[in-house]
Amino acid sequence: MPTAVLTDHERTAVQAYLRLLHTVRAAFDSPPGGVRPPVVPPSVLAEAEHALARAGLTGNEEAFFRLLHSWCPGP
Repeated sequence: MPTAVLTDHERTAVQAYLRLLHTVRAAFDSPPGGVRPPVVPPSVLAEAEHALARAGLTGNEEAFFRLLHSWCPGP
């Protein structure tokens, strides 16, 4: 299996994206019937946006997801 060597900024972007993904999943996995819609804290979104910008991946989702897949391949 090929592995990617990420720069510090790329690694930070991938980690921020994974934290965002886990936060969104947790929000939607909350018990049904709650009075509030799922909420993702603005700080989590801001962290991901900032990390993507520092890695030079803002607006280049194809490159980011290719990088993400090479670092954290799915089943």
